[in-house]
Amino acid sequence: MSERDAPLFGNLIDLAAAALGGEALAASDEFFAEKENLLRPGRGVFLPDEYTERGKWMDGWESRRKREPGHDWCLVRLGAPGVIRAVDIDTNHFLGNHPPFASLEATRAPLDAGLDELARASFTEIVPQSPLRPGSQNLFSVAGGEAYTHVRLRIFPDGGVARLRVWGSVVPDWSRAAGAIDAEARPHVEPGHADLAALAHGGRAVVCSDMFFGPMDNLVLPGRAENMGGGWETRRRRGPGHDWIVVRLAARGSVGTLEVDTRHFKGNHPDRCALSGIDAPLAAPTDLVDPGAAWRPVLGEQRLSADRRHFFRDLEERGPFTHVRLDIFPDGGVSRLRVYGQRS
Repeated sequence: MSERDAPLFGNLIDLAAAALGGEALAASDEFFAEKENLLRPGRGVFLPDEYTERGKWMDGWESRRKREPGHDWCLVRLGAPGVIRAVDIDTNHFLGNHPPFASLEATRAPLDAGLDELARASFTEIVPQSPLRPGSQNLFSVAGGEAYTHVRLRIFPDGGVARLRVWGSVVPDWSRAAGAIDAEARPHVEPGHADLAALAHGGRAVVCSDMFFGPMDNLVLPGRAENMGGGWETRRRRGPGHDWIVVRLAARGSVGTLEVDTRHFKGNHPDRCALSGIDAPLAAPTDLVDPGAAWRPVLGEQRLSADRRHFFRDLEERGPFTHVRLDIFPDGGVSRLRVYGQRS
């Protein structure tokens, strides 16, 4: 993971990220550049000689020049409901065409709400109209503790924004969590169980031995990775030892089924894996890497195959746990880890 793609707030999640399931639902205008660009990874790129039939190609959302009163807006459904703590309205590469001002509003609605329902919803202004700097990350803190599902970015009067980041903490909807299990996994998972490790439910990768080729939070993203860069991957180990990663579960719970997915990892998947758990709700990351930590075995060493979903139900201990640790031997890449279980 390059430094430019590293999280700005390591203790928060970008609730709007496309990788988490965030989606730009509608915009008043997207003549020069599509609204979907707002939620893509990175800060956007600039290609000096790239043009379209409508003008200069830009990696962001850009509306046409407004010739009448009013302003432009873009409506976004968050990938997971959550409490918003900070916002980044990034105008990277937009220099003579950025909006002078912007604001952000938020509301809580059903995740499957249609545009008509959202048009009637009551939005709360969480970032008041504020000046934007060109070619910059414009950062704003957000007060309050209410959980939201949708945000609306307003720009005054028009222009281009490269990325919108909505940093916060997930507030999971456990009533929907069990229904989020896909068809291939469902036969392996007990009814009523949910993925306790999922980032979309509030799980987080908190510490790992190495993440040279792929960031650790990739391991708990929704869905299956689109390519090898969508997983967690360590560098080639040239000395003794092995790699590992610790995941804080979204809720303290008991484990029913484990899934270790090596999708896209073919010549670089781990040879074996094992998993252990700990019940330590107040533990700091440094406590969890302490050799004296009270980890309990959940899954003994198991062989892994390339590019395959592995399901394990014959477990040594089931918890309850607050954290799990995946050990891979000796190194390599894992696309996803699923910890299907029941909240305690």
